[in-house]
Amino acid sequence: MTDRYESPLSSRYASDYMLRLFSMDTRIQTWRKLWVALARAEQQLGLPVSEAQVKELEAHITDIDYACAAAREKEVRHDVMAHVYAYGKAAPSAAGIIHLGATSCYVTDNADIVLYRDGLKYLRGELLKVVANLASFAESYKAMPTLGYTHYQPAQLVTVGKRASLWMQDFLSDLEELDFVIGSMKFLGCRGTTGTEASFLELFGGDTAKIDEMNRRISAEFGFDRCFPVCGQTYPRKLDSRILNCLSSIAQSCYRMANDIRLLQHDRQVEEPFEKNQIGSSAMAYKRNPMRSERICSLSRYLMADALNAPMTASTQWLERTLDDSANRRISMPEGFLCADAILRLAQNVTNGLHVNEKIVEKTVREYLPFIATENLMMEGVKRGGDRQQLHEIIRTCSMDATARMKAGESWDLLADLAVHPEFGMSKAEMEAVLDPALYTGRCADQVTAFLETVRPLIAGIAQAEAQINI
Repeated sequence: MTDRYESPLSSRYASDYMLRLFSMDTRIQTWRKLWVALARAEQQLGLPVSEAQVKELEAHITDIDYACAAAREKEVRHDVMAHVYAYGKAAPSAAGIIHLGATSCYVTDNADIVLYRDGLKYLRGELLKVVANLASFAESYKAMPTLGYTHYQPAQLVTVGKRASLWMQDFLSDLEELDFVIGSMKFLGCRGTTGTEASFLELFGGDTAKIDEMNRRISAEFGFDRCFPVCGQTYPRKLDSRILNCLSSIAQSCYRMANDIRLLQHDRQVEEPFEKNQIGSSAMAYKRNPMRSERICSLSRYLMADALNAPMTASTQWLERTLDDSANRRISMPEGFLCADAILRLAQNVTNGLHVNEKIVEKTVREYLPFIATENLMMEGVKRGGDRQQLHEIIRTCSMDATARMKAGESWDLLADLAVHPEFGMSKAEMEAVLDPALYTGRCADQVTAFLETVRPLIAGIAQAEAQINI
């Protein structure tokens, strides 16, 4: 127990990786790495920074005196300058050149870009794991007929695997967006207080080539091959909008899938995993609530709402910068990543153990198949000499009667009702011969097979993606 509030995203839902990524340690160490990169580039390009000073800074990236920084921040009311001070205490010979020519956003904004880039790469792997689970599920059930629904009303047959492929297709759309965002990310670099690089014009005596080279070297050190062409004091907050929109898209796809599973579990056709000793309800011991899918939907709603923060911030940036973005971004950006991480972890769990109650699915198909087969029966009746319009009216009246009996809880037999009409020229046994569910799923199995051929190369890259992440 603790007497301080703790975000449920950190205490219950998010992964250790994401918690470490957005920890204060990772953030401040990234600041220090940025200060080292700046000092190194300045030293190599001829500014009065010695190699010994750079090495001393390198030696003190991880030994952060948070108490020293906190005390200094209380005094100066500036978090970056407080950490400059604490870093200088750890590396005294370099204290005078830390942050040379830079503004606070050099470390805060570039560090954020690094963290967001790494977070997106990690989420990409988590997303692919969900796709891999669904691909396996779709392959197993690609030909299994199930009742399709439009408007959540019984429609034509599909297959269990085809339905899973619809979920997968949404996730692949998210993957495309994720790859675009990662691939288009740029570094801020060290651009000065209003993005003019005026301080470096002074330091480098007007040598603009050295300024560009300094930014190129710093960016490359953190895995970026380009900076924003122009900027104010900060990187454009449109990047945050793009990132949170991408995370929102993942939440939308997860919500759609989880909501479908909740509907299917109500009908007892499909169930999310349920452990042997799991309790479904504190009062109703028989319950098997779809709690994981419900949690996915709950967290997804939060993330979709959280994504609204970024466009509101991006649209209200004044001129070269305003500080009303800072407090919002401290919360909305990390929490967005932690929430997306939590949702994908739940989605992996659900899709890894998704259970199909095949007998229930078959029973539901059999219950509605006579209605679904009526068009085929009408066509067969016409082949045997019947009048299409007359047969259509017989089917309509018999179907309405059967539906009314079904709603009243009475027994009904649509085929028997149709067979008594000589206009069809068919016995009940002959009608039952066309009730093979596989005749009514169209190209579902082939569609799934073809779709999975496009998915498998992506799944094959999961191990490679994980190898690039320091988990």
